[in-house]
Amino acid sequence: MPLHRRIPKRGFTPLRRKEYQVVNVSALERLTETEITPEVLHDRGLIGSEGKPVKILGDGKLRRSIQVSAHAFSGSATEKIEGAGGSATLIDS
Repeated sequence: MPLHRRIPKRGFTPLRRKEYQVVNVSALERLTETEITPEVLHDRGLIGSEGKPVKILGDGKLRRSIQVSAHAFSGSATEKIEGAGGSATLIDS
């Protein structure tokens, strides 16, 4: 049997890959809190685990000032949060 049929067909997974739990800005708009942390997101059911890193993405609109703490932010999410008068704080993991 040829070698290419004997070797398992699996992809490559980098060992240092970080898998983020993503939350959009539109979901942050629906929250009533002004200070948003991964613990608040977990309590509201927007993320599954507090132990995994959280990334905020910029899909949606933000009309109020909030302070968001997360492990990573997209460029558009940072612009929307700071444009509404809030702040985006990075958490070291």
